[in-house]
Amino acid sequence: MSLPESSRFQFAEDMEICRILNGMWQVSGGHGPIDPAAAVKDMFPYVDEGFTTWDLADHYGPAEDLIGEFRRQLTAARGPEAWESVQAFTKWVTRPGPMTRGVVEQAVDVSLRRMDIDRLDLLQFHWWEYQDESYLDALSHLSDLRDEGKIRHVALTNFDTERLKRIAGHGIKIVSNQVQFSLIDRRPEVEMAQFCLD
Repeated sequence: MSLPESSRFQFAEDMEICRILNGMWQVSGGHGPIDPAAAVKDMFPYVDEGFTTWDLADHYGPAEDLIGEFRRQLTAARGPEAWESVQAFTKWVTRPGPMTRGVVEQAVDVSLRRMDIDRLDLLQFHWWEYQDESYLDALSHLSDLRDEGKIRHVALTNFDTERLKRIAGHGIKIVSNQVQFSLIDRRPEVEMAQFCLD
């Protein structure tokens, strides 16, 4: 590994990740066609240099399929223990509506199948419409699937602080919330950072 030790971060009690995530939005097709074989081949040098954490989503085109193929090739070439140093964080972006156990589990099963794994390292849940509080049902079912071993950790993307408080108030354990934050957009510092620290 070429990255310094400071590049590692204790994300959860049982998971250390690279502080710099490899975003796979580019393979979604918005930037033109990609060569899947070349994309998978190019993933090896990233991991070899220490960039072991991948950020993908169910709607990033073939991103989950590419991770699945990368896992197969990596374990074939280097053994199953090589995959243990890689983290693949996916997202589930669904439309608002009833969130039954069947709907939620089907989405998780699709990602598991595409990624060719038995358990998702992290499932980041994204919701479009706060007026529809079915997101609480979805997160409850995701928590059950975590407890049953299909998901290692449940997380969020783009939830505001008010909704984070509601989720926490329902006893749902969330390990992260991926939001916009930069030198220009520092909104999470207003309330969210303190709430997460508390």
